[in-house]
Amino acid sequence: MYRMKVCVCLILFFSLGTAQLDYRDALEKSILFFEGQRSGKLPPNQRLSWRGNSGLQDGSLAKVDLSGGYYDAGDNVKFNFPMAYTTTMLSWNTLEYGKRMGAQLQNARAAIRWATDYFLKCANAAPNKLFVGVGDPNADHKCWERPEDMDTVRSVYYVSPSNPGSDVAGEMAAALAAASLVFRSVDPVYSKKLLGNAVKVFRFAVQYRGSYSDSLGSAACPFYCSYSGYKDELYWGAAWLLRATNDISYLNLINTLGANDVPDLFSWDNKYAGAHVLMSRRSVVGNDNRFDSFKQHAEDFICKVLPNSPYTSTQYTKGGLIYKLPEENLQYVTSITSLLTTYAKYMATKKHTFNCGSLVVTVKTIRSVAKRQVDYILGNNPMKMSYMVGYGSNYPRRIHHRGSSLPSLAMHPQSFGCEAGFQPFYYTANPNPNILVGAIIGGPNQNDFFPDERTDYSHSELATYINAAIVGPLAYFDSSKH
Repeated sequence: MYRMKVCVCLILFFSLGTAQLDYRDALEKSILFFEGQRSGKLPPNQRLSWRGNSGLQDGSLAKVDLSGGYYDAGDNVKFNFPMAYTTTMLSWNTLEYGKRMGAQLQNARAAIRWATDYFLKCANAAPNKLFVGVGDPNADHKCWERPEDMDTVRSVYYVSPSNPGSDVAGEMAAALAAASLVFRSVDPVYSKKLLGNAVKVFRFAVQYRGSYSDSLGSAACPFYCSYSGYKDELYWGAAWLLRATNDISYLNLINTLGANDVPDLFSWDNKYAGAHVLMSRRSVVGNDNRFDSFKQHAEDFICKVLPNSPYTSTQYTKGGLIYKLPEENLQYVTSITSLLTTYAKYMATKKHTFNCGSLVVTVKTIRSVAKRQVDYILGNNPMKMSYMVGYGSNYPRRIHHRGSSLPSLAMHPQSFGCEAGFQPFYYTANPNPNILVGAIIGGPNQNDFFPDERTDYSHSELATYINAAIVGPLAYFDSSKH
């Protein structure tokens, strides 16, 4: 019965009327968004001018410089675990689709470098310490203030041999390795530095095994607990180092991790599906049979996602949106869509097809589902609302984001203080004064409804990792002539 419902749903949502969408405009805005999340001293070419310098003293409590990097979402904390995943995805999408990005390629590289410059500090600031975050999340979440005014404690968090963090270290290694490939031809010196640090950080992740959630406690949980454990980050980090170095010892390590479960989602926490698609390239495109099992895992994952597959375990809304979890659902939509377009791209090079039971899966099959997700986010949905801020005319105006919701320094030079922002700016029904262009928020509920309320953070808060994953699909559909 459930499968029949899904199939009927598929027919319904593909028959919805569709407006013409400007993928190039959306691509530009999806990358511009990262400028609104910057921490540290902003450069002269900063385009979102309502943002100012912030967190300039980050790291000072540990007598190190940890300025830079990104705030993960609507708060003023730097969590390296999701920031590194963001960087890995942004790098992967830039690697896959850079030739299709046109003028946005430079901006994508700048967005990646803003994170990797910070990660290099985190990896080298002190011996036997890998810094993994700045800002006490519990204190920060009691305030509603601009990043430029922060007066909460900027606690510094690190992992070490005695307090390991294989998950956060594995993801940071993945980010550095992936970024090294992005810069390999345009800045070989920087690329080499990134790769050297990726190898070093990954060695630490493997040698001192343990979860950063256990080591950091309330600084990681419940915010970015490593629910899936750290094996998937070792797997993912090794997959990226294999791609960056061609050193087969990374494949041998992957084979010892024994990760044969095939999840039906992909996120900042669970990396298996991404690693399988990444490594499937060697099988699909490179005809290397040592990687055939990864291709099989990648295809099993896609069979769990496609709505008309007999093996689907993925729910879709009536409007056609992949629906995984009630909180920040669009993060799963963009991450899964990124894997779909990338695998379709690999398939296209060899005219490859595969089966989900009786369903024959072609490039077109995957592309139509991926395109439906992108189009839904950009406004082809029952609410006729773009879930990308600043794209189109009807988009969320009350996003859960401190800097966007409070008047900028230019409008109000005085500090608001920790709690003074709540009553006039958090609880108001007024639209945010500053538009965080390009931000994709948590999105609608399972009934395709979105209330646009700032206090409803599970639907109205943005995140860097939601955006990082959609950059590739937007470039893909912008350059696909169909």
